[in-house]
Order: sequence, then C-alpha cells, then structure tokens
Amino acid sequence: QVQLIESGGGLVQAGGSLRLSCAASGRTLRSYVMGWFRQAPGKEREFVAAIYWNGGTDYADSVKVRFTISRDNVKNTVYLQMNTLKPEDTAVYYCAASLRGGTQRLRYDYWGQGTQVTVSS
Repeated sequence: QVQLIESGGGLVQAGGSLRLSCAASGRTLRSYVMGWFRQAPGKEREFVAAIYWNGGTDYADSVKVRFTISRDNVKNTVYLQMNTLKPEDTAVYYCAASLRGGTQRLRYDYWGQGTQVTVSS
C-alpha cells in the first residue's frame, strides 16, 4: 500500500511558477512510475507528466517545456515544477503511482487527495 500526499498548490498570476510535491509513505517509490494528473471543473482528469524507474519522462503536449517532473528516491518524493503558468492550467493536481506506467489514469494504482492550482489572468 502506498499513501501519497500532495502539497504546494495555490494561487498564482499568469506567467508565474509553482512547485508541487508528492510525499509517499508505505513503500519506496523506486518500484513505481510516478505521474501527475489534473482535473479542471467539468472536465475529465487528464495526464500531465510521468517519470519512470530509469528517470525517463513523458509529458502532455500542453505542458511540454513549461513543466518538469523529477523524483528524489531518498526523500521518497516526486516534484512537478510548473513555469510560465497559464489560466488554462487551473485545476486540481493529483499525484499517482503505477507499477506499469503510461498516460492513462486507469494504469495508476494509488492516488493522492489532490492540491488546487489556480492561475489568474
């Protein structure tokens, strides 16, 4: 069992930056592919980024170049650095863990409770 707790969300102006953190307990994250998803009001939860066991990464086209996912296996924590934020990035951001990886939310087995990110124009 893996417990995930996100933090770092908040209100920021367009063009600003935030760094989200996802702290894990229960098991080491080394065995998992870690992903970030987001869900805006009235929309489906969508893939944002993932980081694999070997450090490889994958990003949604909408966040490429602007967002960076990273992991610290010693701290058992995953990060999402978000730069040049846009109002359309406003959503609840979720951290998730998967033994299989990928961009589909059904492939992820454990989820955090989410953290709100609001970008004002």
